[in-house]
Amino acid sequence: MPTSTRRKRVRARRDASVGTRGCDHRLGCDRGLSREAMIERYLPLARKLAWRYSHSSIPYEDLAQVASLGLVKAVDRFDHDRGTSFHAFAVPTVLGELKRHFRESAWALHVARGSKERALAVSEATDVLSNRNGRAPGVRELADYLELSEEDVLDGLQAAQAYTTTSLEEPRSSEGSDGATVETELGADDERYEQVEEKVAVTEALPSVSREDRGLLRLRFVDEMTQTQIARRLGISQMQVSRRLRSSLERLRAAILVDPEAREARCRRIPPNSLSGRLEAQP
Repeated sequence: MPTSTRRKRVRARRDASVGTRGCDHRLGCDRGLSREAMIERYLPLARKLAWRYSHSSIPYEDLAQVASLGLVKAVDRFDHDRGTSFHAFAVPTVLGELKRHFRESAWALHVARGSKERALAVSEATDVLSNRNGRAPGVRELADYLELSEEDVLDGLQAAQAYTTTSLEEPRSSEGSDGATVETELGADDERYEQVEEKVAVTEALPSVSREDRGLLRLRFVDEMTQTQIARRLGISQMQVSRRLRSSLERLRAAILVDPEAREARCRRIPPNSLSGRLEAQP
Protein backbone atom coordinates (compact mmCIF):
# COMPACT_ATOMS: atom_id res chain seq x y z
CA MET A 1 0.00 0.00 0.00
CA PRO A 2 1.43 3.46 -0.88
CA THR A 3 2.64 5.53 2.06
CA SER A 4 0.33 8.44 1.22
CA THR A 5 -2.74 6.17 1.25
CA ARG A 6 -1.70 4.62 4.55
CA ARG A 7 -1.31 8.07 6.09
CA LYS A 8 -4.75 9.13 4.90
CA ARG A 9 -6.39 6.09 6.46
CA VAL A 10 -4.51 6.52 9.74
CA ARG A 11 -5.55 10.17 9.91
CA ALA A 12 -9.18 9.32 9.13
CA ARG A 13 -9.25 6.64 11.83
CA ARG A 14 -7.67 9.05 14.31
CA ASP A 15 -10.23 11.70 13.47
CA ALA A 16 -13.05 9.18 13.83
CA SER A 17 -11.78 8.02 17.20
CA VAL A 18 -11.41 11.55 18.48
CA GLY A 19 -14.94 12.46 17.35
CA THR A 20 -16.46 14.92 19.76
CA ARG A 21 -15.54 13.16 22.96
CA GLY A 22 -15.53 14.96 26.23
CA CYS A 23 -18.83 16.69 25.57
CA ASP A 24 -22.40 15.59 26.27
CA HIS A 25 -24.29 17.30 23.43
CA ARG A 26 -27.63 16.90 25.21
CA LEU A 27 -26.34 19.25 27.94
CA GLY A 28 -25.76 22.03 25.44
CA CYS A 29 -22.05 22.39 26.21
CA ASP A 30 -21.51 23.96 22.75
CA ARG A 31 -23.53 27.00 23.73
CA GLY A 32 -21.40 30.09 23.90
CA LEU A 33 -18.64 28.79 21.62
CA SER A 34 -17.59 30.99 18.74
CA ARG A 35 -18.21 30.02 15.15
CA GLU A 36 -14.55 29.18 14.60
CA ALA A 37 -14.42 27.08 17.79
CA MET A 38 -17.52 25.12 16.77
CA ILE A 39 -16.06 24.36 13.34
CA GLU A 40 -12.73 23.31 14.83
CA ARG A 41 -14.39 21.06 17.42
CA TYR A 42 -16.54 19.18 14.89
CA LEU A 43 -14.04 18.90 12.03
CA PRO A 44 -13.21 15.31 13.12
CA LEU A 45 -16.89 14.46 12.78
CA ALA A 46 -16.97 15.88 9.25
CA ARG A 47 -13.88 13.85 8.29
CA LYS A 48 -15.45 10.74 9.79
CA LEU A 49 -18.55 11.19 7.66
CA ALA A 50 -16.42 11.82 4.57
CA TRP A 51 -14.54 8.57 5.22
CA ARG A 52 -17.76 6.65 4.66
CA TYR A 53 -17.44 7.41 0.94
CA SER A 54 -13.68 6.88 0.67
CA HIS A 55 -14.27 3.81 -1.51
CA SER A 56 -15.67 6.00 -4.31
CA SER A 57 -13.70 7.36 -7.25
CA ILE A 58 -13.45 10.80 -5.62
CA PRO A 59 -10.27 11.38 -3.56
CA TYR A 60 -10.71 11.47 0.21
CA GLU A 61 -9.23 15.00 0.39
CA ASP A 62 -12.00 16.31 -1.86
CA LEU A 63 -14.65 14.55 0.20
CA ALA A 64 -13.19 16.00 3.39
CA GLN A 65 -13.40 19.50 1.91
CA VAL A 66 -17.03 18.96 0.91
CA ALA A 67 -17.85 17.62 4.37
CA SER A 68 -16.10 20.61 5.96
CA LEU A 69 -18.20 22.94 3.84
CA GLY A 70 -21.31 21.11 5.02
CA LEU A 71 -20.11 21.54 8.60
CA VAL A 72 -19.72 25.29 8.10
CA LYS A 73 -23.27 25.46 6.73
CA ALA A 74 -24.53 23.46 9.72
CA VAL A 75 -22.83 25.85 12.16
CA ASP A 76 -24.34 28.86 10.42
CA ARG A 77 -27.83 27.38 10.35
CA PHE A 78 -27.92 25.79 13.82
CA ASP A 79 -30.24 27.30 16.42
CA HIS A 80 -29.56 26.43 20.08
CA ASP A 81 -33.05 27.52 21.10
CA ARG A 82 -34.64 24.63 19.21
CA GLY A 83 -33.55 22.22 21.93
CA THR A 84 -31.68 19.77 19.66
CA SER A 85 -28.00 18.93 19.87
CA PHE A 86 -25.65 20.24 17.24
CA HIS A 87 -24.41 16.71 16.57
CA ALA A 88 -27.90 15.57 15.57
CA PHE A 89 -28.27 18.60 13.33
CA ALA A 90 -24.80 18.48 11.76
CA VAL A 91 -24.76 14.82 10.69
CA PRO A 92 -27.67 14.99 8.17
CA THR A 93 -26.47 18.38 6.97
CA VAL A 94 -22.96 17.14 6.19
CA LEU A 95 -24.27 13.91 4.64
CA GLY A 96 -26.66 15.92 2.49
CA GLU A 97 -23.79 18.07 1.26
CA LEU A 98 -21.77 14.96 0.39
CA LYS A 99 -24.68 13.39 -1.48
CA ARG A 100 -25.31 16.62 -3.36
CA HIS A 101 -21.65 16.67 -4.38
CA PHE A 102 -21.98 13.14 -5.73
CA ARG A 103 -25.12 14.07 -7.66
CA GLU A 104 -23.70 17.20 -9.23
CA SER A 105 -19.95 16.67 -9.53
CA ALA A 106 -19.09 12.99 -9.44
CA TRP A 107 -20.99 12.04 -12.61
CA ALA A 108 -19.02 12.17 -15.83
CA LEU A 109 -22.12 13.11 -17.85
CA HIS A 110 -25.09 15.29 -16.99
CA VAL A 111 -28.04 13.17 -15.89
CA ALA A 112 -31.39 14.28 -14.51
CA ARG A 113 -31.62 14.15 -10.73
CA GLY A 114 -34.43 11.62 -10.74
CA SER A 115 -32.40 9.26 -12.94
CA LYS A 116 -29.38 9.66 -10.67
CA GLU A 117 -31.42 8.75 -7.60
CA ARG A 118 -32.87 5.71 -9.36
CA ALA A 119 -29.37 4.65 -10.45
CA LEU A 120 -28.10 4.84 -6.86
CA ALA A 121 -31.15 2.97 -5.55
CA VAL A 122 -30.75 0.24 -8.18
CA SER A 123 -27.04 -0.08 -7.35
CA GLU A 124 -27.74 -0.50 -3.63
CA ALA A 125 -30.57 -2.96 -4.30
CA THR A 126 -28.31 -4.97 -6.59
CA ASP A 127 -25.72 -5.35 -3.82
CA VAL A 128 -28.37 -6.38 -1.28
CA LEU A 129 -30.07 -8.93 -3.51
CA SER A 130 -26.76 -10.30 -4.80
CA ASN A 131 -25.57 -10.96 -1.25
CA ARG A 132 -28.92 -12.46 -0.30
CA ASN A 133 -29.42 -14.74 -3.31
CA GLY A 134 -25.83 -15.42 -4.31
CA ARG A 135 -26.43 -14.19 -7.87
CA ALA A 136 -27.13 -11.01 -9.77
CA PRO A 137 -30.82 -9.99 -9.61
CA GLY A 138 -32.99 -9.52 -12.64
CA VAL A 139 -34.96 -6.43 -13.61
CA ARG A 140 -38.21 -7.86 -12.23
CA GLU A 141 -36.57 -8.68 -8.88
CA LEU A 142 -35.13 -5.18 -8.62
CA ALA A 143 -38.49 -3.65 -9.49
CA ASP A 144 -40.26 -5.71 -6.80
CA TYR A 145 -37.62 -4.90 -4.18
CA LEU A 146 -37.64 -1.15 -4.89
CA GLU A 147 -41.39 -1.01 -5.58
CA LEU A 148 -40.70 0.61 -8.93
CA SER A 149 -41.78 -0.19 -12.44
CA GLU A 150 -39.46 -2.16 -14.70
CA GLU A 151 -39.12 0.93 -16.89
CA ASP A 152 -37.79 2.94 -13.94
CA VAL A 153 -35.30 0.17 -13.12
CA LEU A 154 -34.09 0.10 -16.71
CA ASP A 155 -33.78 3.88 -16.64
CA GLY A 156 -31.66 3.62 -13.50
CA LEU A 157 -29.43 0.96 -15.05
CA GLN A 158 -28.93 3.07 -18.15
CA ALA A 159 -28.25 6.22 -16.13
CA ALA A 160 -25.59 4.41 -14.09
CA GLN A 161 -23.52 4.04 -17.26
CA ALA A 162 -23.04 7.82 -17.29
CA TYR A 163 -21.30 7.82 -13.90
CA THR A 164 -17.88 7.14 -15.39
CA THR A 165 -16.45 7.42 -18.87
CA THR A 166 -13.37 6.06 -20.59
CA SER A 167 -10.92 8.22 -22.48
CA LEU A 168 -10.54 7.42 -26.16
CA GLU A 169 -6.77 7.59 -25.66
CA GLU A 170 -6.72 5.01 -22.85
CA PRO A 171 -4.56 1.97 -23.70
CA ARG A 172 -6.49 -1.24 -24.18
CA SER A 173 -3.84 -3.34 -22.41
CA SER A 174 -2.20 -2.67 -19.07
CA GLU A 175 1.25 -2.68 -20.65
CA GLY A 176 0.26 -0.46 -23.55
CA SER A 177 3.18 -1.80 -25.59
CA ASP A 178 1.17 -2.42 -28.74
CA GLY A 179 -0.09 1.17 -28.81
CA ALA A 180 -3.72 0.10 -29.16
CA THR A 181 -6.22 2.53 -27.62
CA VAL A 182 -9.98 2.61 -27.25
CA GLU A 183 -10.20 4.91 -30.26
CA THR A 184 -8.24 2.58 -32.54
CA GLU A 185 -10.46 -0.37 -31.67
CA LEU A 186 -13.76 1.50 -31.83
CA GLY A 187 -13.02 3.37 -35.02
CA ALA A 188 -13.80 1.79 -38.38
CA ASP A 189 -13.87 2.90 -42.00
CA ASP A 190 -17.31 3.92 -43.14
CA GLU A 191 -17.98 2.13 -46.40
CA ARG A 192 -20.61 4.68 -47.34
CA TYR A 193 -17.90 7.28 -48.00
CA GLU A 194 -16.85 5.23 -51.01
CA GLN A 195 -20.36 5.58 -52.42
CA VAL A 196 -20.48 9.38 -52.31
CA GLU A 197 -18.65 9.89 -55.58
CA GLU A 198 -20.64 7.14 -57.28
CA LYS A 199 -23.95 8.66 -56.19
CA VAL A 200 -22.96 12.04 -57.56
CA ALA A 201 -21.88 10.45 -60.81
CA VAL A 202 -25.15 8.53 -61.16
CA THR A 203 -27.13 11.72 -60.55
CA GLU A 204 -25.30 13.49 -63.37
CA ALA A 205 -25.61 10.52 -65.73
CA LEU A 206 -29.33 9.77 -65.35
CA PRO A 207 -30.45 12.42 -67.89
CA SER A 208 -28.66 10.38 -70.56
CA VAL A 209 -31.32 7.69 -70.10
CA SER A 210 -34.83 8.18 -71.48
CA ARG A 211 -37.80 8.71 -69.16
CA GLU A 212 -39.19 5.27 -70.04
CA ASP A 213 -35.93 3.56 -69.20
CA ARG A 214 -35.63 5.52 -65.96
CA GLY A 215 -39.04 4.17 -65.05
CA LEU A 216 -37.80 0.70 -65.84
CA LEU A 217 -34.74 1.20 -63.67
CA ARG A 218 -36.92 2.50 -60.89
CA LEU A 219 -39.08 -0.63 -60.94
CA ARG A 220 -35.98 -2.85 -60.84
CA PHE A 221 -33.72 -1.08 -58.30
CA VAL A 222 -36.12 1.03 -56.20
CA ASP A 223 -39.23 -1.15 -56.08
CA GLU A 224 -37.00 -4.27 -56.24
CA MET A 225 -39.28 -6.03 -58.68
CA THR A 226 -38.07 -9.03 -60.64
CA GLN A 227 -37.74 -8.93 -64.38
CA THR A 228 -40.75 -11.21 -64.68
CA GLN A 229 -42.90 -8.89 -62.52
CA ILE A 230 -41.77 -5.87 -64.55
CA ALA A 231 -42.65 -7.65 -67.80
CA ARG A 232 -46.14 -8.42 -66.53
CA ARG A 233 -46.71 -4.83 -65.45
CA LEU A 234 -45.47 -3.30 -68.71
CA GLY A 235 -47.00 -5.97 -70.97
CA ILE A 236 -43.71 -6.94 -72.58
CA SER A 237 -41.56 -10.04 -72.51
CA GLN A 238 -38.96 -10.77 -69.85
CA MET A 239 -36.31 -10.80 -72.60
CA GLN A 240 -37.21 -7.25 -73.60
CA VAL A 241 -36.96 -6.15 -69.98
CA SER A 242 -33.51 -7.73 -69.69
CA ARG A 243 -32.28 -6.06 -72.88
CA ARG A 244 -33.59 -2.62 -71.92
CA LEU A 245 -32.05 -2.86 -68.43
CA ARG A 246 -28.69 -3.90 -69.86
CA SER A 247 -28.81 -1.13 -72.44
CA SER A 248 -29.78 1.51 -69.86
CA LEU A 249 -27.02 0.46 -67.49
CA GLU A 250 -24.45 0.54 -70.29
CA ARG A 251 -25.48 4.10 -71.20
CA LEU A 252 -25.20 5.12 -67.54
CA ARG A 253 -21.75 3.59 -67.23
CA ALA A 254 -20.62 5.24 -70.43
CA ALA A 255 -21.80 8.63 -69.19
CA ILE A 256 -20.22 8.18 -65.78
CA LEU A 257 -16.78 7.11 -66.97
CA VAL A 258 -15.61 8.65 -70.19
CA ASP A 259 -12.17 7.03 -69.91
CA PRO A 260 -12.55 3.71 -71.78
CA GLU A 261 -9.66 2.07 -69.91
CA ALA A 262 -11.12 2.73 -66.46
CA ARG A 263 -14.72 2.15 -67.45
CA GLU A 264 -14.77 -1.61 -67.05
CA ALA A 265 -12.89 -1.61 -63.74
CA ARG A 266 -14.65 1.21 -61.92
CA CYS A 267 -18.21 0.92 -63.17
CA ARG A 268 -18.64 -2.41 -61.43
CA ARG A 269 -18.08 -0.63 -58.10
CA ILE A 270 -21.38 1.22 -58.38
CA PRO A 271 -23.71 -0.65 -56.01
CA PRO A 272 -27.44 -0.99 -56.71
CA ASN A 273 -28.35 1.14 -53.70
CA SER A 274 -26.45 4.06 -55.23
CA LEU A 275 -28.58 3.78 -58.32
CA SER A 276 -31.80 3.36 -56.35
CA GLY A 277 -31.08 6.39 -54.22
CA ARG A 278 -30.61 8.56 -57.27
CA LEU A 279 -33.63 7.15 -59.08
CA GLU A 280 -35.89 8.06 -56.17
CA ALA A 281 -34.99 11.69 -56.70
CA GLN A 282 -35.43 11.61 -60.46
CA PRO A 283 -38.78 12.35 -62.14
